[in-house]
Amino acid sequence: MTQSLFDERLDALRTAHEALIQKKNSPTGLSNGIYQRWENPVITAAHIPLNWRYDFDRQTNPFLMERIGVNAAFNAGAIYFNGKYLVVVRVEGADRKSFFAVAQSDDGVSKFTFWNRPIDMPETHEPDTNVYDMRLTKHEDGYIYGLFCTERKDKTRMDDTSAAVAQCGIARTKDLVKWERLPDLITHSGQQRNVVLHPEFIDGKYALYTRPQDGFISVGGGGGIGWGLTASMENAQVDEEKIIDQKVYHTVYELKNGQGPAPLKTAQGWLHLAHGVRNTAAGLRYVLYMFMTDLTAPWKIIYKPGGLFLGPEGEERVGDVSNVAFTNGWIRNQHDDVFIYYASADTRLHVATTTINQLVDYCVNTPEDKLTSAASVCAINTLISKNEGKL
Repeated sequence: MTQSLFDERLDALRTAHEALIQKKNSPTGLSNGIYQRWENPVITAAHIPLNWRYDFDRQTNPFLMERIGVNAAFNAGAIYFNGKYLVVVRVEGADRKSFFAVAQSDDGVSKFTFWNRPIDMPETHEPDTNVYDMRLTKHEDGYIYGLFCTERKDKTRMDDTSAAVAQCGIARTKDLVKWERLPDLITHSGQQRNVVLHPEFIDGKYALYTRPQDGFISVGGGGGIGWGLTASMENAQVDEEKIIDQKVYHTVYELKNGQGPAPLKTAQGWLHLAHGVRNTAAGLRYVLYMFMTDLTAPWKIIYKPGGLFLGPEGEERVGDVSNVAFTNGWIRNQHDDVFIYYASADTRLHVATTTINQLVDYCVNTPEDKLTSAASVCAINTLISKNEGKL
């Protein structure tokens, strides 16, 4: 490639990338009154900085090829930090290895730009093969904790190259740049995913929402959202783990469920956002659902709306893992606006916006799942009767 063609290609790459970053985002059409979806994904693989992917040296990359490919950018933890909306994105390379990278926005719905470098996450004595899906918690002890899945080869099944072990990795920071890696969480469960740190001490201890499971893919006899306490995060260990939100037959959380981000505190209780999984003829379907727990006893569910809160729609259903909506991050700003960052099809990151008041109203006043078709019809008839003469 001649120098002029190299420069033309470089200019085209820069122009396209800048246009993507600066692209305006707008609300979609009429909402359901609970939250507002936005038209464009806030983060995609194409948002990853060019200098992370391309070698700009004409001698070593004369054709200006993408040297380090990125497959997807999704499943982000989120935090409001120094007046900015920050997401810690799971970036998956073309090599299938995931890593964490911070992107920020002024308004929370558009123009997300990545920090100069990805997070250089320290390792424990047993190196991670893969890390992903960080939940961020600003704890009252003064640290920001990142809890994430650390995946390693299952050495008891060396004949199966897909056999893996998932555990909860723990790191903490004050600035999201320098991270201190702590030992992995110890529990009596076989494997752990979707572990979330509660933002306040409970009886002087750290509280964790867990998701015990028997295997890497199959939940088996385990599963459900658990609750446990640990005296320290430096050597976190949960000795007693109890399930506070169980899997239930013929619901959106029939097969698996897990806590999303850390809960949000309100005067009425703690707001929780979770994911639920059920099996279908087309494969697993992941959706989001909500519940509220007691203000002084965050392990006790006091309200639980029936059914899904948010599911993949339209193009969101298409991607690496189809028919998936997943979240591990939301942000509450100083005005009590809430920004829900959810991924679709394990491929890209979206945002939906709402308020604390709307979410509380949804949890408190939406009918719960009575678990039968007859009960569902009864709830509809009750609403119809209430609405008589009001239209």
